[in-house]
Amino acid sequence: MKKRICLFAFIGIVLLIVSFIIIKSTPDNPSSLNSKEDTTEKSISTEPIPETVIVENDSSLEEAPSIQIIMVGDMLMHERVMESGLLEDGTYNFDHIFVNVKDTIENADLAIVNQETILGGSELGLSGYPAFNSPYELGDSLVNAGFDVILHATNHTLDKGKTGVLNCMNFWDNNYPNITYLGINKSQEEWDTNIFIYEQEGIKIAILNYTYGTNGINPPSDMPYIVNYLDEEKVIQDLAYAEENADFTIVCPHWGTEYVLTATDSQKNWARLFMENGADLVIGTHPHVIEPIEMLTDENGNEMLVYYSIGNFVNGTSGTGFGTTNRMLGGIADVTISLNENKEAYVKEYDVIPVVCHIDEKTNYTVYYLSDYTEDMAKENDIVSQDSDFSLEALNNLVEEVWE
Repeated sequence: MKKRICLFAFIGIVLLIVSFIIIKSTPDNPSSLNSKEDTTEKSISTEPIPETVIVENDSSLEEAPSIQIIMVGDMLMHERVMESGLLEDGTYNFDHIFVNVKDTIENADLAIVNQETILGGSELGLSGYPAFNSPYELGDSLVNAGFDVILHATNHTLDKGKTGVLNCMNFWDNNYPNITYLGINKSQEEWDTNIFIYEQEGIKIAILNYTYGTNGINPPSDMPYIVNYLDEEKVIQDLAYAEENADFTIVCPHWGTEYVLTATDSQKNWARLFMENGADLVIGTHPHVIEPIEMLTDENGNEMLVYYSIGNFVNGTSGTGFGTTNRMLGGIADVTISLNENKEAYVKEYDVIPVVCHIDEKTNYTVYYLSDYTEDMAKENDIVSQDSDFSLEALNNLVEEVWE
């Protein structure tokens, strides 16, 4: 009997201890437990599971790297544009041109500019159209604005002959060795092998720059390699190197017909050649007006994005009448490059940001985003004296006609 009582007592004590443990392990706020259960039920989906599943906070599934590249069009330094940068002490400063769009330039991973005119320096005599020569201080302002790559292969590259190009290269080499300039060369070796490849986030991007010609001025006989021309053999050779050594290739051709809002047959033929030889992106300059943007696809499904022309960034045209307005509108090409699931580089996103060259009383030149431009500003733009049709509406209509 005592054994039974002891046994019952022992069992009672055990049950008491177990009950105490269960009570202590229960959360103080039972509603939080219920909310967790509700959340778990809601997270269950009856939809088919997609092939690619993104799991947040899973370090084993990292977001694909991406690189934002922007490019602006022609820096066309007419005399009036140069005068806008002249200071009292005789030096120049052109920071005012970029102040309203500097954020886009600085924030890009890689910013490219088409420097239409050669930086030959004051010692060669500064000049505008038709034989341009710009001051070195323009290069200072390009760097201050945030540009990383300067394109120099244009029809005006040889306006000041061999000396102008050598002065320009020496300026960059001596003052900004970390800035990349393309399209001009100091040696045969550079012409043969100097393909610029930019690398970031494990993505290698080749950038090539050529011009259709140099206004009938032949390269010097002792430096036939001084300018990169659109020569089919040369272009194919460079693209082959880029295809082998880079993940993504950008071609920046100076091509087309001035003041024409559509791509020519020549541009389309070159674009086809670029695509057939591995190019991924083409951003064109020279027409001084904007031209269409399109995504080309070859028979194998490979794509190549083409901006046929992004127009002028800044200019001081003396043109008058119909069509002058078109020269005041340009675009900033905005392209994001990323890697797909096969680790292949591709165009993830692309856009174009319309910009307007604004002239204030013929003395001050600056560039605005079209989205920030107002009708009152358009009325005050001195270009109205050259083309009475210039207006905010005309600019918006041009964007709609060509880019939308």
